[in-house]
Amino acid sequence: MNAVTSFAEGPGVSPARTAALRAEAEALYLGTRPNTRAAAEAAAHLLDGVPMHWMVDWSTPVPLVIREAQGARLVDADGHGYDDFCLGDTASLFGHGPAPVAEALIAQARRGLATMLPSPDAAAVGDLLAARFGLPFWQIATTATDANRFALRAARAATGRPRILVFDGAYHGAVDEVFVEIGPDGRVRNRPALIGEPRDLTVLTRVVPFNDLDAVETALADNTVACAIAEPVMTNCAMVLPQPGFHEGLREITRRHGTLLLIDETHTLSTGPGGYTGAFGLHPDIFVVGKAIAGGVPAAVWGMSEEAAARFGAARRNRPDGHSGLGTTLSGSPLQLAALRATLEKVATEDAYAHMNRLADRMEAGLSQVLASAGLPWHVARCGARVEVVRAPAPLTDGRQAKGAHYPALEAAIHLALLVRGVLISPFHDMMLASPATGEDQVERLIEATRDVVRRLAG
Repeated sequence: MNAVTSFAEGPGVSPARTAALRAEAEALYLGTRPNTRAAAEAAAHLLDGVPMHWMVDWSTPVPLVIREAQGARLVDADGHGYDDFCLGDTASLFGHGPAPVAEALIAQARRGLATMLPSPDAAAVGDLLAARFGLPFWQIATTATDANRFALRAARAATGRPRILVFDGAYHGAVDEVFVEIGPDGRVRNRPALIGEPRDLTVLTRVVPFNDLDAVETALADNTVACAIAEPVMTNCAMVLPQPGFHEGLREITRRHGTLLLIDETHTLSTGPGGYTGAFGLHPDIFVVGKAIAGGVPAAVWGMSEEAAARFGAARRNRPDGHSGLGTTLSGSPLQLAALRATLEKVATEDAYAHMNRLADRMEAGLSQVLASAGLPWHVARCGARVEVVRAPAPLTDGRQAKGAHYPALEAAIHLALLVRGVLISPFHDMMLASPATGEDQVERLIEATRDVVRRLAG
């Protein structure tokens, strides 16, 4: 359990009210979930009792064990049901177990799962990706972390340059070299919480504030940066939207300095069928998206422009024989290709996004009204079907402001209080997603549960 013990924080909220809400929710959680508690005790041979150590970072006093996930509903080991607005932190953006994906997986399982060779779905997936996202050449990976890692290596090979540029506070999975930040003293450093990293990552990674084009210009001026990697909207800190002209400026500066631009849409696929890139006309050299792209099956894709692919191809042809450092055995498997094809053809459709965004409209309006009625200095941010309550009075502009809007004890109390009211949101910040399977009744329950929790906090 990753206990949060300090309640001396929270804009507009009494620390005593935060502590009381947390204590009440924790007692209710433990008192009504005997099977969940037993499951935690039985997992003696899993580190911290969970398959991945960060699963103890949820607000629950013992890990929530999910027995079943269908559509936008979860059922735990004790039979309690939840309206799921976390949706696997975007992995299940299109709902849990979409029927076309499930059917494709069953059919492919009978034909084989891993061959290390293309299946008949491969060419169709390539065509679908090119048509949807606008880049002509694609590769398949197993996670967005892998796709970003491979894409950065390809960018260095294509340009012959050693460095990359990242934005302070951005999230690109577990790629080692992006775990840098601008510290309180203004100096760039490895992120302090990074485990087991002996290298000074700042030697080859430059970091600048999001929305700061002057800083981008300065960072690229010596023409040693191979690739700038960016989320089009920063999402895993507290949502930070791009300022008008930022993406146009970023594209112009990177082109002028010969730096490739990688847009990572793993979280912003919530925007629309073509992601934020398609909706707002971005023009990346490299494009990455993972998590939801195969309907929840572990898969990710990375695409390249014609020029980037040609330069990468030349580097590949001119290298000696041996391992390239790109690719894993299970990447591009028949299982992934079947799930990718089903998702792109039948699940992530225009109609699905219309439904998702219609519900997100209601979430945004309803939650904004709740905050206004309570008089809290918070606001609601939005990226398509992705909605977030941000604990700041005005939209954020960079990672420093996002850090300042993060209140762990308050967030944990809110998350647990919502959970015992039957509503699940993201464990790391107040992120909520609408899926094609989400119903209007679920959105209304989310708004009313939030209203109840906020009233308890605001007094």
